[in-house]
Amino acid sequence: MLSIIKYIILVGTHIFSVVAFAQKIDLEKQLWIHGSLNCGQNKDVGLQVLKYDQTTYIMRQNKCLNYEAPFLYLFIGSSKAVLVDTGAETDESFPLYESVRKILTNKSGKMLPLLVVHSHGHGDHHAGDLQFKNKPNVELIPPTKKETVDFFHLNTWPNDEAHFDLGQRELVIIPIPGHDEMSIAIYDPQTQWLLTGDTIYPGRLYVRDVRAFCSSIERLNAFSNEHPVRYLMGNHVEMTRTKGVDYPTGTTYQPEEHTLPLGLTALRELSVACERIVDKFVYEIHNDFIIVPK
Repeated sequence: MLSIIKYIILVGTHIFSVVAFAQKIDLEKQLWIHGSLNCGQNKDVGLQVLKYDQTTYIMRQNKCLNYEAPFLYLFIGSSKAVLVDTGAETDESFPLYESVRKILTNKSGKMLPLLVVHSHGHGDHHAGDLQFKNKPNVELIPPTKKETVDFFHLNTWPNDEAHFDLGQRELVIIPIPGHDEMSIAIYDPQTQWLLTGDTIYPGRLYVRDVRAFCSSIERLNAFSNEHPVRYLMGNHVEMTRTKGVDYPTGTTYQPEEHTLPLGLTALRELSVACERIVDKFVYEIHNDFIIVPK
């Protein structure tokens, strides 16, 4: 059993009791809102908010609002917080800003400063940006390669890394182009999660630049050999619990969906696949993901 280490983070008048190295929630058994056959009768909340620990949240958008149903991540440090992605909708039925604001606001009404960044530049990951524009204590980084490179000082993209301090919690930013020209992975040592966006997740891996993609997979592979990684955490679930079987694009009801986290075995498998596809790029079905030329 993992040992439990408790410590306190004071954020202004916020006090967070943090449990490190002890997983409170079994993400391999966690059930998510997964839509309805008839979305007109769907009664799920617009945004499911899961509190993983005192300073880490995972959120999932309702599939009946948008079939993409992206996952979003909120990391809280002692001086600021980071929200990774803003989802696929701007509608008020998707209460992202209000949910994040409530989490970050203390009893006196003061909100912890928030940075909003993106795993990559596709629309289902930044449509909710409108909810955060011109809000107090919010810095929004546009989902472009230039803005991301400039903000994190990734001057030798894609071959460098950046460290971003939230206050007693430092994230590592790793460029991983290939799915999109601006794709990044984010490593959080506290949870030992490696956020991989749409580059590797339980679903269809749409590869736009195969050489850049496979170089990025090798970069992640090398990083995971030097850092403890508990899970790869992506932005979607498109696979079923049946190995190698996905839900069709546009599905709004996924009652038998794959778990969100992937282990390092999936990354190693994708790395081996890259040795084949880098010269002969073909559609490949694997147990936990499908490689799709785009």
